[in-house]
Amino acid sequence: MSQRRSGVDAPSYDPAFVPDERTPTVLYLELLKRTLTRLSFEDESVPPEDPERRPVAFDRERRAEGSDWPVHAETMVGLARLEQLQQAIETVLAENVPGDLIETGVWRGGASIFARGVLAAHNDTERTVWLADSFQGLPPPDPAYPADEGNTLHAVSELAVSLDEVQANFARYGLLDEQVRFLEGWFRDTLPTAPIKTLAVLRLDGDLYESTIVALDALYPKLSPGGYVIVDDYALPMCRQAVDDFRARHRIEVPLEQVDWTGAHWRRPYA
Repeated sequence: MSQRRSGVDAPSYDPAFVPDERTPTVLYLELLKRTLTRLSFEDESVPPEDPERRPVAFDRERRAEGSDWPVHAETMVGLARLEQLQQAIETVLAENVPGDLIETGVWRGGASIFARGVLAAHNDTERTVWLADSFQGLPPPDPAYPADEGNTLHAVSELAVSLDEVQANFARYGLLDEQVRFLEGWFRDTLPTAPIKTLAVLRLDGDLYESTIVALDALYPKLSPGGYVIVDDYALPMCRQAVDDFRARHRIEVPLEQVDWTGAHWRRPYA
């Protein structure tokens, strides 16, 4: 849900791209990425700065880098962040890092659909993909978190996507099954008591300081050594501050690696 501000550019999208390895797994996941983002279609976008939300023409480069708000696509995170999510999941599978996957803040569900698709492509039948969201948009700023003061994302109707719609999106891709579970409600109410034992991938996409710090406080202790923390909105000042505050408080010194202009991640050390 990030708006582009600054940082590392994502690679340009080549519509004629063909992966070097053309196995069924590779081809399926490439097709899934380009369908969830609608990179293979002329899907318009809605400028968030336009109060009338008038759609504008499809811009392939902006869609590839995840810097527009699609009208129909299930995700707005772009190719680089989806590719990093795939790499993280495939790494924890290859290294047998125990735990489930969770996304906190899911919008239309696209990144979580992709995560479930990666598990399916690798025949994983044990791990659960958890989706935590209010399914009614972002919360108004809480005075307890001064970094969020003045933020108006709670008033953006495009960010309020119902649970029924997200479940329908999973079903559209044939990926709504017993390995997908939903945590509906504000993070402060759902995450501290979520019935999750261990995590291998923790993907944060809550935009706000509150949403980010609450998720980290509740879920990082459940992240296995070797597991990934993925931050979608590190370009947003309030999210960045929450991540930096959490890492400083817990003396996390492992480098925070940039994915693209807004995404970042780190792995929990083994020792």
